[in-house]
Amino acid sequence: MSAPVSELLREYQEYVLAYRLRRAVGGRVTPQGEQLSLAGYAALRLERQDLARRLVREGLDPGRMRRLDTLSDQLMFGFWLNPSEVAAFLRAAIREGGHPALGHPAAFAALLTPAERARLGEAGVAQVCAHHLACFALAAPMMDPDGLQTAWQRIEATRPPLFLDELSA
Repeated sequence: MSAPVSELLREYQEYVLAYRLRRAVGGRVTPQGEQLSLAGYAALRLERQDLARRLVREGLDPGRMRRLDTLSDQLMFGFWLNPSEVAAFLRAAIREGGHPALGHPAAFAALLTPAERARLGEAGVAQVCAHHLACFALAAPMMDPDGLQTAWQRIEATRPPLFLDELSA
């Protein structure tokens, strides 16, 4: 079963935003080559999909496995929603000196073209920025596992007793 066209277009859109962000951060996180056109992305995505199917069905030799990894990297497949990818990117971006778009909605919005911002409108731009900046939170447990444990400890330590009027009747 194939994904609806809107999901495939959303995937390309996520690729473009990841590409723009990585280019803005620069240094070692700069993507290799030029940004792919929609047609170029689709062709490589089909090749990746074919390799993934073959891996499941028959296994892949080391050369094809490397090609699958290369395509995944080039397409930035799963960049926004894969906690390990997000964590690896944030670590590398921090080593490169960071970028305001990693935490400030206005700086992230600057990654959009004027036409995109106009098409989205103010509320749409805010939603796009909020969504993508929220994706960075996926890295929290991978970047600071002790921080997550500490947060849970504080939550448990400050757990209030039952006190609502509705529970006392």
